Amino acid sequence: MAGVTLHNVSKTYGDVAISKDINLEIHNGEFVVFVGPSGCGKSTLLRMIAGLEDITAGDLMIGEKRMNDVPPAERGVGMVFQSYALYPHLSVADNMSFGLKLAGADKPQIQQRVNHASEVLQLAHLLDRKPKALSGGQRQRVAIGRTLVAEPQVFLLDEPLSNLDAGLRVQMRIEIARLHKRLRSTMIYVTHDQVEAMTLADKIVVLEGGRIAQVGKPLELYHYPANRFVAGFIGSPKMNFLPVRVHATEAERVQVELPDEQLLWLHVDGRDVQTGSMLSLGIRPEHLLPGDEAEYRLRGEISVVEQLGNETQIHVQMPTIQQNLVYRHNDVALVEEGSMIEIGLPVHRCHLFREDGTACRRLHKELGV
Repeated sequence: MAGVTLHNVSKTYGDVAISKDINLEIHNGEFVVFVGPSGCGKSTLLRMIAGLEDITAGDLMIGEKRMNDVPPAERGVGMVFQSYALYPHLSVADNMSFGLKLAGADKPQIQQRVNHASEVLQLAHLLDRKPKALSGGQRQRVAIGRTLVAEPQVFLLDEPLSNLDAGLRVQMRIEIARLHKRLRSTMIYVTHDQVEAMTLADKIVVLEGGRIAQVGKPLELYHYPANRFVAGFIGSPKMNFLPVRVHATEAERVQVELPDEQLLWLHVDGRDVQTGSMLSLGIRPEHLLPGDEAEYRLRGEISVVEQLGNETQIHVQMPTIQQNLVYRHNDVALVEEGSMIEIGLPVHRCHLFREDGTACRRLHKELGV
């Protein structure tokens, strides 16, 4: 097993920059997830690590060795693609052992590795079947097993669950987490699914426009986003943003004026905040409260009610700012569209973002961070 280091790595196609000055340290045995919107460069970054894309500038290290010019087959990496890419005429066992046979491994070694991988992935009873006789989850496990038998130093997984239905995704997500705990291998995983990122990762890398927006543990990114982009990307439904004016500042708190002229103090770093400037207040839908449970309240008209059984998502039109606020209420909420509602605003859960999008550091200590 080995760690991966990227130092000032960039990728360009002509004049178009895809990845820009990527600096990242992935430690041996870590599970790192790349997330970001479509086109942010996460799959390109993974393919550069695999050797399937050339690096325009910078250095890629796997372990202690520089890998920029090393062929993919000699990098000690194994890649699981979005499509299963199984040979339909070969059995599960033959699909898993195909790479080893090409590499000239002897039969006892191939048998031993296939048996081990099939036990780990619960495929032992399926080794004689062809891919057409397997479910989607089983096919994905075979694709993972094919990589596992090669015993790579680094596992690379490019949106491996995106072709599965919701139930299978949950099952496979749990199995991948168990596999990592069992192997303790270095794994780099690309996804656009935030639930996968939050539940699987030791460390999340959020990418925006080819650059790293923030790196950190899942709860760190959730509670302490570095900028408005990360705040809006991590979490579903996405964070609500309200325009506010700075009324007063101190070293460790900032007083802001809400659109309805309420004044409230936020426990954030206020050293670089200017009185009178227009900033954005952020609050997650799940952190809003019923109106009678908070000192500060926002009043608006219910425009849409989404009953999900375990929770209710209430979209509220705020008349003072002409925008919707999403309130996530645990359990069923019997409210009607068109009626008025008061929502509580817990100040210790609020975020504050400067005009350039960077966050004023929150000083409230959250659990688990």
